[in-house]
Amino acid sequence: MRVPRYRGVVDAFAAQIRGGRWPAGARLPTHRQLAADEGIALVTASRVYAELAAMGLVSCEQGRGTFVRDPATAPGTGIDQQSVAVDATDLSFNSPSVPGQADLLRRALRDLSTSGDVDALLGYQPHRGRVDDRAAVARHLRRRGLDVGRDRVLIVNGAQHGLAVAATALLRPGDVVAVDAVTYPGFAVLARTLGLELAPLPADGSGPDPDALDRLCARRRVRAVYAMPTLHNPLGWVLDDARRARLVSVARRHELSIIEDASYAYLVEDAPPPLAVLAPERTTYVSGLSKSVATGLRIGFVVAPGPLVPALERAIRVTAWNTPALTMAIARRWLDDGTVDRLEERKRADARRRQEVAREVLDGLAHVGHPSSYFLWLPLPVGARPDRIAAALARRRVAVSTAEPFATTRPAPPALRLALGSVGLPELRDALGAVRSEVEQDAHR
Repeated sequence: MRVPRYRGVVDAFAAQIRGGRWPAGARLPTHRQLAADEGIALVTASRVYAELAAMGLVSCEQGRGTFVRDPATAPGTGIDQQSVAVDATDLSFNSPSVPGQADLLRRALRDLSTSGDVDALLGYQPHRGRVDDRAAVARHLRRRGLDVGRDRVLIVNGAQHGLAVAATALLRPGDVVAVDAVTYPGFAVLARTLGLELAPLPADGSGPDPDALDRLCARRRVRAVYAMPTLHNPLGWVLDDARRARLVSVARRHELSIIEDASYAYLVEDAPPPLAVLAPERTTYVSGLSKSVATGLRIGFVVAPGPLVPALERAIRVTAWNTPALTMAIARRWLDDGTVDRLEERKRADARRRQEVAREVLDGLAHVGHPSSYFLWLPLPVGARPDRIAAALARRRVAVSTAEPFATTRPAPPALRLALGSVGLPELRDALGAVRSEVEQDAHR
């Protein structure tokens, strides 16, 4: 089989980079120079560098060029969890926890072991969850401003599974989904796995531009929009009432499905109504207890328009059959006895403290985030290189994410995403100090 010309160029550069011919940080020829050197078209040269970037060997920076990555730096973290040294401070993933959670689990397991329905937990469960479990979730959601009956609730194995179930039920390979230009990597990876096309939307400091969505739908057959209106990950915005109403109006005009990701919504007090309240006929709402309770408790929930429930139930059946009854039994007890509400309140306070520490340590550096979120977006100064900074921090036993996993446009913006919720406050302060030091040093190289 004839190998395309550009593949040979890609393979040659990959071998040279891995062999040390191009050291970490080296600037590769411009696209135009590469085209001239290799006798290929300019568009083909761009494809060569795109392939190398996808392999994690280079980073492309708007207006600066293409640089060889430091091999100590993973291509990005995001949904593809990288191993972090046991002695490292992990600012790449959030696993929020507050003191006493282990004791809560011990008590719950003891209580469960003496309950009368243990045998029932050993068998298959209804695909969308038992009636009483769904009713408990519905009561919980009413406290979030989403008044919904149990018949529209489905129990899933965490919010990521909920997103997979929603996308599987709503969309088909080749469908176009509008997303923010910077978005949650888990949905981007899911979309690529299902063969969906992501169409990025520009945003300002307050959220995505509904008019840009309107224009996109006028040009393309967009099937759905993926949105995080209450505490966007990673930019931290909370859409105001006017922007929510405008987004819903555009979705109705163009008959779009809305996938609303509310995984971090619990951190925002007195938030505007969810999109699922404003447009219940077309919104599939996804959330869970991984962030608000414990990441190891893989309990999520989906709220969908009534006509979509059978399709979502089939998607649960083919992807997981049902949520494990044991963990759901614990979750239901905690939903009903107020444990979840108390944990959410404590984590909101914890997140506020961590944001205060971050803003104090990073004072003077540009940063973007919500005052009660567990993450911070750090745009880098002109001249700073995110992959080089991440590599330098890795050598100091601090793990961070670059913008690449979060970006749906290329090149990715020069930025770091800092997860604040997985380490103690003293360790967090020290790690953020290291981040500040490396950013300032890199900007002057």
